[in-house]
Amino acid sequence: MKVTLERKNNAYWFQGTGKHPVPIPIDNGENGASPMELLLMGVGGCSAVDIVSILTKQKQEISSYRMEVTGERKEVAQAKPFASMHVAIFLEGKITPLKAKKAADLSFEKYCSVSLTLEPQVPITYDVYVNGEKIK
Repeated sequence: MKVTLERKNNAYWFQGTGKHPVPIPIDNGENGASPMELLLMGVGGCSAVDIVSILTKQKQEISSYRMEVTGERKEVAQAKPFASMHVAIFLEGKITPLKAKKAADLSFEKYCSVSLTLEPQVPITYDVYVNGEKIK
């Protein structure tokens, strides 16, 4: 796997591309996504693909899918790495709540390469909501 970053101005604005040349604006958070925001998006995107795949195979009908990924940071010397992350998954549709919870469990515990790369250094917790109800 390989990505490319190209500087686009005399400051901090870069354009990132991967396998598919869709440009991703990256900078210090002023005009594009910051690297730390991209890391949160990576966790969310990875598990979202897993969860949609699992639920689709189980014939669940997803009419809406939204996630909020938050990260708590700590100070370590000059850096501020993530100390923890939390993902809130909001699903709407004809979905069996326990299937949605199991799909999230499988993603975060077995399939999501991004979250598994970060664990155990950065603990990741998650909640699943189906049609407005939190699944326990």
